[in-house]
Amino acid sequence: MEQVEKSPISKREDTEMGESDVDENPKSIGKSSSDSESSDSEDEAEQNGQLLTLESELSTNPSNYDAHVQYIKLLRRRGEIEKLREARENMNALFPLSPSMWVEWAKDEASLSNDSDSEAVEKLYERGISEYLSIPLWSEYLNYVQEHDPQVRECSADGISKARNLFERAVTAAALHIAQGSQIWDAYTQFEQAILLTIDQSDIQVKEKQVQRIRSIFHRCLSIPFANLKSTLLAYKAWEVEQGNALCAESDDVDGIEPHVASAYQKAEKMYNARAHLEEQITREDISESERFQNYMSYLEFEKSFGDPARVQILYERAITDFPVSSDLWLDYTRYLDKTLKAGNAVKDVYSRAARNCPWVGELWVRYLLCLESGHASEKEISAVFEKSLQCTFSTLEEYHDLFLTRVDGLRRRMSLAKGDDVLNYSLIRECFQQAADYLSPHMKNNDGLLRLYAYWARLELKLGNDLIAARGVWESLLKTCGSMLEAWKGYIAMEIELGHINEVRAIYKRCYSKRFSGTGSEDICQAWLRFEREFGTLEDLNYAVEKVTPRLEELQLFRLQQESKSFSEATYQREQNLKKTVREKRKSGLSTIDEQSPAKRQKNTSQSPKNLHEEKDTQRQNLAEANVRKEQKGKVEKQVNELLMKDTNPSKTRLYTDQCTAFLSNLSFKAKDEDLHRFFSDVGGVTSIRILYNKFTGQSRGLAYVDFEDDEHLAAAVAKNKQMLLGKSLSIARSNPKQGRKGSIALTAPDGHDASNRSGIDESSESKESVEISKGSAHKRVENIQLKGKNTFAVPRNVRPLGWTTNKPRTTEEGDDKPKSNDEFRKMFMKT
Repeated sequence: MEQVEKSPISKREDTEMGESDVDENPKSIGKSSSDSESSDSEDEAEQNGQLLTLESELSTNPSNYDAHVQYIKLLRRRGEIEKLREARENMNALFPLSPSMWVEWAKDEASLSNDSDSEAVEKLYERGISEYLSIPLWSEYLNYVQEHDPQVRECSADGISKARNLFERAVTAAALHIAQGSQIWDAYTQFEQAILLTIDQSDIQVKEKQVQRIRSIFHRCLSIPFANLKSTLLAYKAWEVEQGNALCAESDDVDGIEPHVASAYQKAEKMYNARAHLEEQITREDISESERFQNYMSYLEFEKSFGDPARVQILYERAITDFPVSSDLWLDYTRYLDKTLKAGNAVKDVYSRAARNCPWVGELWVRYLLCLESGHASEKEISAVFEKSLQCTFSTLEEYHDLFLTRVDGLRRRMSLAKGDDVLNYSLIRECFQQAADYLSPHMKNNDGLLRLYAYWARLELKLGNDLIAARGVWESLLKTCGSMLEAWKGYIAMEIELGHINEVRAIYKRCYSKRFSGTGSEDICQAWLRFEREFGTLEDLNYAVEKVTPRLEELQLFRLQQESKSFSEATYQREQNLKKTVREKRKSGLSTIDEQSPAKRQKNTSQSPKNLHEEKDTQRQNLAEANVRKEQKGKVEKQVNELLMKDTNPSKTRLYTDQCTAFLSNLSFKAKDEDLHRFFSDVGGVTSIRILYNKFTGQSRGLAYVDFEDDEHLAAAVAKNKQMLLGKSLSIARSNPKQGRKGSIALTAPDGHDASNRSGIDESSESKESVEISKGSAHKRVENIQLKGKNTFAVPRNVRPLGWTTNKPRTTEEGDDKPKSNDEFRKMFMKT
């Protein structure tokens, strides 16, 4: 079996464990070595099993953070160096490591290398400090450089310069850390004081320059609020005394210090006192994590009120170190940086860290891409970030949608603004759209977001790609997925109208006007076709559209009314059932109460019966009022349904049953009003009423009307004006007479465009046939002896004879044979019921 080299760390652990065992069990020294070997073999077998389990888990679920941590700990305990390095690299490729893990990793590598290989360890420290703000990690880094870098250790010019640059970086990153920042300053002053000791006493000029350098560092430190600011002041005064200055080293006042230094110190002390209670709240051990988080947010609002971006940013970094996976905190941090710093490497670095800590937040990736674009990053860098974002799992499809659109927006802007060799190829935009469509289309059918994506795509194919065929292909692809979405058809139509392609628009309307859309979409598309033909088409085109659309609108209106009446009937039935149930329960409870009462109490209740009787009458009165209201509403719906059923869907062939002195008008201008018809028949006279038929849903005229006259003489004069022009249209006028009606039928069409019953045709040779027969199946039999009864009869008007006819009772001499009732007679009969 291959021997695995163990690291010094694991050896130290084994040694410490062995010493501990000896101390705890001194009698075990006399035991045989076979027991120890047996125990070691059992531990090794257990560890091997754990390794196999963890490796299997990480191979199937590489995003398991805890499994990575346990795997690294186990490998470190076993001392398997190569596997340990690989495991740490694999984990860091997916997650940022905690500061303690970076310190542990760097110390492990330092223990395995000599001073000549210090550069590799320094790179590990650099990677660690780039992920989180950690004073302990910075301190370890600074100590390592001072101890293991030969140039720094020997105080050579290059070594001193390297160390100073590193200390200045540490001061910039962590000096404003109120709780721990003084550690960096103390290490800095100690380093410079150590250099001072290496300077030859005879070299007064160099020594004085070094003294001024140390004094300057102290002055900078004293101007920053720290938790142990007074200790720093005492250390400074003690150092000044060593330099021969007369100061009281044991006093914490500012006597003897330069005025500007004393003023800066007092200001810093005041700033710390204002923040001391806030620092205490975020460092308390006896509070929950949610309370600590809220304390951080309060602290941040406090710092923002002073308008110092450096202090706000350092506090954000402290909060992120404590709450690295809080998406709200990262979003708040990046928003603040976008507002204050706008763009730059610092902002880009924060976005990179935010996306690594919270890869499941789509908004962070979107704003990361915008930050790269603002910083004029290369297409290669932006593309790499975008591809990495697509590997993440977001909680909603809208996040993927926004991510794709952000990517396309950036490509479009750079393509529009680029010049010379920097111009991007449009194929990048097309590939991004295709990638978005392939991913989103199966999950976002009939969704507004998908519609916006395709509409954007089609527009860019026209504007940037200059490809009309490709733009039409985009819309056709969308219609295959979202063909029942009205807005998709409207978007396609709007593009063709903008391009002036009238014939293509008309072809699209012919494809979609008979489709079924949600809500009032079916009516809307029909009305849109009519408006289009009025504005762009010829008279023949308009007439053709009217011929197609009018029956469709009437069928839709009938369907809506039937659905409304059905819903109303169901609601009424449910209310009645609930009322009956309530009455039964009240009666049952009342009887039970009477049975349980004693004779004396019954007599008392009997004496109170007038009051109970009064309450019962009030309840009955209320129920009666509710029933009257329901009956009135039901009557209105019945009237609308029956009026619609009395009309043919093709008004040029059949008409309404109405009074005998009534003229039926068709091909009426949609703009015509009652006043126009009064003026038209002014020379005839005798007009008693005018009824123009309007579409219930759109409110527009249907081009049909009924005009009542006083007598037949006036009606005949009105019919003589047939085919005369009114508002630019030839008006058709005919006598409306239900006595002449014989057999005829209407085939009802469902809103989806398919026949609801077999069509039996309408006699086109006579315009006077107004009798309506509902066909059912293919038998086309006239239904006899139909009784209309029951609550929902008015909502199902199939297989009934025309209104005003009855066969369920014997005929009388007064009624005559087949005598229809007039509208007034029918209304009176209906109101009596």
